[in-house]
Amino acid sequence: MKINQERCVACGNCTYVCPMGAIFINPKTKRATINRDACVECYACYNGLSQEHLPPRTVRATRKAMRALLMRFEPDPDICPTACFEPEDLEWPRIVRRAFSDPRVPHESTGIVGRGTEEVKTNDVTNRVSVGEVGFTIEFGRPGVGVRFHEIQEMSRAMAQAGIAFEPNNPVTTLMTDVTTGTVRPDILDEKVLSAILEIKVPVARVEEVIRIVWEVEKRLDTIVVLGVGTRCDENGEDHVVAPVLKRLGYKLHRAKTNVGLAGPPIQRIERETTDPEGLET
Repeated sequence: MKINQERCVACGNCTYVCPMGAIFINPKTKRATINRDACVECYACYNGLSQEHLPPRTVRATRKAMRALLMRFEPDPDICPTACFEPEDLEWPRIVRRAFSDPRVPHESTGIVGRGTEEVKTNDVTNRVSVGEVGFTIEFGRPGVGVRFHEIQEMSRAMAQAGIAFEPNNPVTTLMTDVTTGTVRPDILDEKVLSAILEIKVPVARVEEVIRIVWEVEKRLDTIVVLGVGTRCDENGEDHVVAPVLKRLGYKLHRAKTNVGLAGPPIQRIERETTDPEGLET
């Protein structure tokens, strides 16, 4: 994202919209400026502000005159009065930032927008996590914090070292040069994104082991790590296998999502022969 310096009037509205705090008013130029290293290309500034097209010179003159009268002209806080934001053509590797940060952009590897994974939300159809298995989502970053891929790599390498495989239908996995070691492409290691998710699954017996690996690695990361756990419930909709392990490790459980199985197993098309009143097959 770029800010047209000739159009910007330094109203400051965009500084509040940016979820990463990457926009600031430069005291020397008196224009809004983007810290490109902190920017994750989420386009919140461009999409979150109404783009009016007031003449920049008129706006600056009005604000200057009103300051002289000890008054202020402030546009509504959800408006960029001069439409000074200009999306730019992103190239590799910077385009990775937008793919993981703008929820409207689909990942090429999965065709899914946002973070590019269905996780286990469609498990009743995909059967990604079967009986006796536990699916983990290890989420990195949050607005205001973000995450760099070298931090994600620390976790993926630790998991790979423990012999844990990664979900193939996941955009982070597709960016690994070696899934057996959890090594991420070197050209994107310093790229910063709003958030990303590693997905793994293990037998129930390895739940505590995975959690302790996460605990150990997250101490070295300058970001937020959120752990999600997915498992199959019994016939009464309860979990009496994984929940006791999590409680013993100090977690207070909150059921975030429940897949009730309305979609059922993959439906096989069944062709039936029927006979109409005149005896014709349909």
